[in-house]
Amino acid sequence: RLHQCLLNSFFPHPSSFLGLCLAASSRSPCSFPELRTGFPLRNPGSSSMDDTQSIASLIDSTTSKIQQLQLAFAELESHGVITLNLKWKELEEHFHGLERSLKKRFDDIVDQEKVYKNNLSEAQEILEKREAIVVAKEQSSMDRLQEKRDAAFTAIGTALEKYKKSLVLPIPSNSDIGILCSAKPNVQAAKNGSEDARLAQSANADSQPCSPLIKFCQEMDAKGLNEYISENRKNLASIREEIPTALSRSSSPLKLVIDSLKNFYRQEAPEMYGKKDADLLGLRRTCLMLLETLGQLLAELDPVPENLTISSDIKTQAKAIADEWKSRLNDLDIDDSSGNSLEVHAFLQLLVTFGIASE
Repeated sequence: RLHQCLLNSFFPHPSSFLGLCLAASSRSPCSFPELRTGFPLRNPGSSSMDDTQSIASLIDSTTSKIQQLQLAFAELESHGVITLNLKWKELEEHFHGLERSLKKRFDDIVDQEKVYKNNLSEAQEILEKREAIVVAKEQSSMDRLQEKRDAAFTAIGTALEKYKKSLVLPIPSNSDIGILCSAKPNVQAAKNGSEDARLAQSANADSQPCSPLIKFCQEMDAKGLNEYISENRKNLASIREEIPTALSRSSSPLKLVIDSLKNFYRQEAPEMYGKKDADLLGLRRTCLMLLETLGQLLAELDPVPENLTISSDIKTQAKAIADEWKSRLNDLDIDDSSGNSLEVHAFLQLLVTFGIASE
């Protein structure tokens, strides 16, 4: 396209140039009306010498034009190479810049990965150390809890053994038997007197109003019994003496105690400085006292009366309560100052009283 443009600029009408060449070769006069090259031509009426000179001049000028075209094209090509070289250098520099930028970014990512791995390793070490500390604390707490449970079981077992031994009557010796035989008339008189006194006492008891403890036990009112004992904790000593008699007057002492235990976890009162609410502690002490009193009755009476016989239904209910208490005790940190040891004591007493420790 470049060559064509240059030729068109020098020779707008190629047919004119061809006609000139043919006319020069035939050496005949000829006219060129369509010539638009701008070269000086003579009129058709000129002589042959003038025509020859005109053709030679035209040929010479054509040669010079071609040379000028060649020089212009060469110069254009040289400019084109320089431009291409400049463009390639710019591209090469651009690509080198991209390469350096990518390499720097890659190095930064590698450094960040190293830092991340180091931080991750340190965090894992810290977590492992903390986990080991937590496991050690849990094991220590479990060991202390087991020691306290074992100590509580041992204390309860020892107390029961001592209590059973205190109930065994001593066997009288031969000398004691002789003394008793020699004093037989007086014993009979004393017996008659004691019988009269017992009848009088029974008559007085029937004439006196029934105590609240006996009333609650006869009516099987476990809630009222718990509230009465909790409200009269100042008279706890006299209540302890009266409660065995009151339980024995109940139609089903076992069921009455079971019903009273259902309120052991009736609510979780808010804690103040780690202390259990006083009312809740009083209620639980009442439940513990009822369990201990029932255990004493079961150990003293032989044979055991029908209303104190532990049936399968009563044992099932006691076991259900024990399972519930055990699940709560597993979450406790046993501490005498927080009131939690009372819950453990009551749980162990429940197992002993109803004979469900093995279950």
